[in-house]
Amino acid sequence: MNNYLITIIGPTAIGKTALSIKLSQHFNCEIISCDSRQFFKEMKIGTAVPNEEELATAKHHFIQNKSIFEHYTVGDFEVEALQKLDELFKTNNVQIIVGGSGLYVDAVLKGFDEFPDIDASVRDEINSKYDELGIEYLQSALKDLDLEYYQKLETENPQTLVNPQRMKRFVEVCLGTQKPYSSFIGKRKNERNFVPIIIGLQADREIMYDRINQRVDIMMKEELLEEVKALYPYKNLNALQTVGYREIFDYLDEKTTLDFAVEQIKMNTRRFAKRQITWFKRTENTNWFDYKTDTNDIIHLINSKIHNS
Repeated sequence: MNNYLITIIGPTAIGKTALSIKLSQHFNCEIISCDSRQFFKEMKIGTAVPNEEELATAKHHFIQNKSIFEHYTVGDFEVEALQKLDELFKTNNVQIIVGGSGLYVDAVLKGFDEFPDIDASVRDEINSKYDELGIEYLQSALKDLDLEYYQKLETENPQTLVNPQRMKRFVEVCLGTQKPYSSFIGKRKNERNFVPIIIGLQADREIMYDRINQRVDIMMKEELLEEVKALYPYKNLNALQTVGYREIFDYLDEKTTLDFAVEQIKMNTRRFAKRQITWFKRTENTNWFDYKTDTNDIIHLINSKIHNS
């Protein structure tokens, strides 16, 4: 096996995009984005999509390639990303993935268990009940249908219990198959035709928070408000249940002031960054670097991994 996948992870606003472009130039390869919010072409400013110059400097994939109106799952992404990597490895045995969505990074590196197809009517019923009853409905349903998995999440990954999209999926599988979600886990062995070389970027918390605050201010100057206004009629779509959009929807609903909404975006992004760090710190074999590390030092580490494998 002589394919190598440089995998760049870390919290939001830490500099992953800039590093990925430098590495793509050095290794003459392309970049697959694993940012689950940057897939959607209607969401450009609030997801910090690479700018035109960055996109022109290196070939990117899975950036604004879907619509918020499409049903797109992490399983769909796994299939499409692996197909793209197989294509890219034919011309260069070093490629790059980058992103802050840990679940989507894991999809590429490790894959997931296989689940049966679920009838769309089950999903519609769950969405309807969620709209009426909120996250408590999903939590109660999962506890009833798969107590083992609920308790596992409660212990190991409690933030998932308040993630509507993932909770809907767990309940959907339970109701659609009449079996516990946990009964499908660990049944499938996923083979990969590459060796991952994982690079993690980190910074002191205060530095990271300052970078996040600056990014949000830049987004507002780039007219994030106008972007969210245009999406307001579709505010209940899953893709839009995310930081930077929810808070401004509240402002447009006259629940808050704009200044308060912006402060909420900063606060919720900081919380999101903390969850990203918790997730990525569990990623095995990660080579952690300070966000200001000279790129040549990172290239040296990557080359040593390639030559010694």
